Amino acid sequence: MRHIILGAGPAGIIAAETIRKHAPYDSITVVGDEPEPPYSRMAIPYLLVGNVKESGTYLRRDPDQCVKLNIQLLQRRATAVDAARRTVTLDNGSILGFDKLLIATGSQPVRPPIPGMDLPGVHPCWTLENARHIEQLARPGAKVLQMGAGFIGCIIMEALAARGVQLTVVEMGDRMVPRMMGPTAGNMIKAWCEKKGVRVFTGTKVEAIEAAGATRAAAAAPAPASGGLLNKVASFFGMGDSAPAAAPAAPSSAGGSAMRVRLSNGQTIEADLVISATGVKPNVAFLKDSGIECNQGVLADECLQTNVAGIFAAGDCAEAFDLATRQRVISAIQPNAADQAAVAALNMLERGAELKRVTQINVLDTLGLISASFGDWQGVAGGQHVELTDRDGFRHLSLQFDNEKLVGCNSIGWTEHVGVMRGLVEGKVRLGEWRDKLLADPTRLAEAYIAQGQAQQQWAQTHARAR
Repeated sequence: MRHIILGAGPAGIIAAETIRKHAPYDSITVVGDEPEPPYSRMAIPYLLVGNVKESGTYLRRDPDQCVKLNIQLLQRRATAVDAARRTVTLDNGSILGFDKLLIATGSQPVRPPIPGMDLPGVHPCWTLENARHIEQLARPGAKVLQMGAGFIGCIIMEALAARGVQLTVVEMGDRMVPRMMGPTAGNMIKAWCEKKGVRVFTGTKVEAIEAAGATRAAAAAPAPASGGLLNKVASFFGMGDSAPAAAPAAPSSAGGSAMRVRLSNGQTIEADLVISATGVKPNVAFLKDSGIECNQGVLADECLQTNVAGIFAAGDCAEAFDLATRQRVISAIQPNAADQAAVAALNMLERGAELKRVTQINVLDTLGLISASFGDWQGVAGGQHVELTDRDGFRHLSLQFDNEKLVGCNSIGWTEHVGVMRGLVEGKVRLGEWRDKLLADPTRLAEAYIAQGQAQQQWAQTHARAR
């Protein structure tokens, strides 16, 4: 049996190892387009902070793990799939045939259409190559402008802050992390970042990035004095392609910054480094005309199989069927990638496995402020809602109900409730009278879970044994 896996990230490697465990003699080829051993993008912030070396980002301690497991690792990029002919075309023109195929190509950064994105001081924070350029430029005191204050952007910001840069963050939404937090929570996170010394502009776009030297020459003006922003900044997920061809210059000294960034609010910000963190999208464009159905991601059922028998999808590129909600969901977090990869691999071997749930959670540490988002945090039509906010103490709790179930929540500073909130939302616990008690006092989440959640679990276990 010939198995081809497109993508050498966590989903691809876990799937390959799972197949090898159960099928010691099958042919397994993993296709990944980066020169390093398979690694985790989630570890890049730790690299930028200095907690790990590059080898610490590798998915396996032994960089030759694939070789030892007789898994062929091709450092190439898939450009097309022909589902009918069961072939994959690579960027060097070679064509691979397969019996079973797993698409685990992950996400790719969104590149905003802004003039100046090709300047050597503009980088995403997505690959190890990107991280090397950022390390050169994000030195203590360097002026850094980050585009994007979503979930990914806040993780980047956390790492940059530890490097001691002067940071400005520009977010086009009306609040920080707008796809994870409501207005109250998102603006509290903004206030926290500003308190920590990060300048934050929300409701603002970057209109253009210009080389400072070219700008000064055009204006025939003297070089601007070196300025500064504020305190600290970030690193991790980012945007764009791999590193630019030109080597980045070191941050400028008293002569001024390398770039000038024009904002939609009329301000111009000097920067030695611009990081693009404006979002990611599933990496599925190469599947056009393949015969494999895609929406935002690759459409997959509860077995992670696509509309084509023998072709599967897993990880950030998969729009997987969630048995709990009966909907297809993209949830680009590493635990989902691992779970989906294992299920897909077993089904590639026709062993029968089912994905029980697509986890939809986000827990974020923004410069020491812990926030969490679960489920339908924006609420549902006809549902009930309660909020508790302490702005001065940076604590906020928002609960969303659908009849007697907790269906979503936002929290800031309520770390003791994170596990309970997840259990109530994912477990679809029927709260009964506890729904009204939580509407009166949302801090009683732990009591509600003990009273209703554990009782519901015990009932289910008892009836399962009886069957």
